[in-house]
Parts: sequence; C-alpha cells; structure tokens
Amino acid sequence: MPVEYIPRTRELYRNYPPYRWVVNSDVPPWTPLPRPISECKVALISSGGILYRDQPRFHREDASYRLIPKTATQAELDVWHFGYPTKDAKADHNCVFPLARMRELEAAGEIGALADPAYSFMGGIYSARKVRDELAPRLIEELKRARVDAFYLVPA
Repeated sequence: MPVEYIPRTRELYRNYPPYRWVVNSDVPPWTPLPRPISECKVALISSGGILYRDQPRFHREDASYRLIPKTATQAELDVWHFGYPTKDAKADHNCVFPLARMRELEAAGEIGALADPAYSFMGGIYSARKVRDELAPRLIEELKRARVDAFYLVPA
C-alpha cells in the first residue's frame, strides 16, 4: 500500500511547527554532458537509507550519508529509514539503490564507469536548510573529488 506523503509528514511532525514546503524560484542551469554517457563516470546516490555492513543507522533529521562500495552485495546491505515501508527495499535493495543494475550498465558499456563508492542518505529530512547547507555541499565535494561526470539520484 502506498504511503500518502503529506498525511505521513503531518503525523511524524505534529509536535513541530507546520511544515513550510520549499519553493525553488531559481531555475537550475542546464549542463550538458562533456561527452557521451558511455564515456562518463557516473555516481549512484540514493535517499533510501541504505547501509553497508555495520555502518551506523540513520536518525531523524540526519544530514549524514554513507559510502557504499560499488562491489557491495545484497547480503552486505541493510536499510534504515523511517519515512517509507522498507520491506521491499530490504528484500531487494535495487528498488531504491540500484547498485547491481548500475554495475550491469557499466559492464555493458552503457556508462563509462560506475564511481566507487556510491552514496546513500536518508531522505525525509524535515529541514530544507540542513539539506541545502550541510548534506548537498558535502555530497558535491565528494563528487568533485571522485571526478564524476554525472550522477543518478534515486529518491526513496
């Protein structure tokens, strides 16, 4: 059964001030790829709350992220997220963290390379400020250091 996002948000945060939905007035600039995707290094990023082995669980308002080796297997991954039913993601992490599918695209030459590591954070962060000022800049720095050309962001 689908989670109705707005009623769920109201329920989870009923003890907080009313949620102010973010309205982005700036149109993000279009940036064409520097070369065909088959020659690009692509990073996988997910807001599905995926954890590798014994990494610490996420918590509410957690603006941290986890580094997931691109060689990680289903058995080495777990899910910790309060914002959606995680049963399906626990059974097959590829529904919110398609690491195996991305490795297949790399092996088939559809993408030039899959960046190592992949990145996971827990979506449903109440504070847009935390995402804008903490999480996003740190992820951007990671992507720059990894010299990726593009990233695939999978929302949970």
